[in-house]
Amino acid sequence: MTTPQPLSTWARNISPSPTLAVDAKAKALIAAGEDVCSFAAGEPDFDTPQHIKDACEQALRDGKTKYAATPGILPLREAIAGQYADDYGYTISPSQVVVSPGGKYSCYLGILAVCSPGDEVIIPAPYWVSYPEMVKLSGAKPTFVLCDDTTEFKLTAEKLEAAITPKSRMLILCNPSNPTGAVYSREEIAAIIAVAVKHNLYILSDEMYERLIYDDAKPTCVATLSPEAAERTITVAGFSKTYSMTGWRIGTTAAPAPIAKALVNIQSQTSSNVTTFAQYGALAAITEKEKTRAALIEMLTAFDRRRKYLHRELNNISGVNCLLAQGAFYLFPNVSSFGLSDLEFCERLLETENVAAVPGSAFGAEGYLRLSYATADETLQKGIERLTRFCGSL
Repeated sequence: MTTPQPLSTWARNISPSPTLAVDAKAKALIAAGEDVCSFAAGEPDFDTPQHIKDACEQALRDGKTKYAATPGILPLREAIAGQYADDYGYTISPSQVVVSPGGKYSCYLGILAVCSPGDEVIIPAPYWVSYPEMVKLSGAKPTFVLCDDTTEFKLTAEKLEAAITPKSRMLILCNPSNPTGAVYSREEIAAIIAVAVKHNLYILSDEMYERLIYDDAKPTCVATLSPEAAERTITVAGFSKTYSMTGWRIGTTAAPAPIAKALVNIQSQTSSNVTTFAQYGALAAITEKEKTRAALIEMLTAFDRRRKYLHRELNNISGVNCLLAQGAFYLFPNVSSFGLSDLEFCERLLETENVAAVPGSAFGAEGYLRLSYATADETLQKGIERLTRFCGSL
């Protein structure tokens, strides 16, 4: 009997998503009847707004069930281009917009379009867990720059300059940040991008959380910083977080024309197009502005309340230090004082208190936790009580 050949290099070197793994474990415990407080999932606990669901249902009734154009239906791409012009003064044509099956796939396409084996991609840590794996799947090499809580989890121009080598091809930035919730000012971003332009790097700007911001923070569209930035920036956004449409799998990319064409070509040979009738729901999210705005305000009001509550309660725990995030729906507390690895901390927290959190090492930052406050107030309160008890026992 012959032995099967080994799996491909890509399959052997890829790591499963740790955030999804923790979320799956928490859900399995819940299914078994356990009372679990999960801070693991990166998705809003709100339902998709009704007018978006209605538009999707109408599209089904209208027979919008066949293949669509690979880059997305034209009305949606026109609306996205119009939104960039209205919100940021970023003028692009619909042909520069590509709609893909999820923001994760949009990021992957952007990397595949410009990175080749042997290239290096600079990723500030803490980072979203999928960036390094996507880079490895392209054949390129991820290189990391640690940006801990002493710098508010932000990359600086100086740190970027020090990380660049002759093989550097791309910089990945996530603003607002998953996992930390940090938000760069326009001035901070501009200094970083000036270095990237100087060294002729492509920039993958993940702006998925652009509308989930608090206090006086403001989003920055990287492509608007300069004509040189626009020529090099692949802007990823989408509908999952802002419109509570995670399961719809609709991501967007705005890119210079040659890159957009490459994205379409790769997508045409891999996923074809986003589910056709779902795109009409996404279109309603943009065009039915007042309904969407009302839904977003409701969600942001709840997130802001939870953000402040969780931040206050975390810092009341002896040994925990947590910065106040200005965006997304995560906090990233430092728990290194307890003498446990963050992985052991999370494993014991789940085993003894039924509280699910993701270790910071999954995001390239040992000694931290990622806690999502996109969960019910009752879960937050019960979870923080359990976390406080657990920390007191260490």
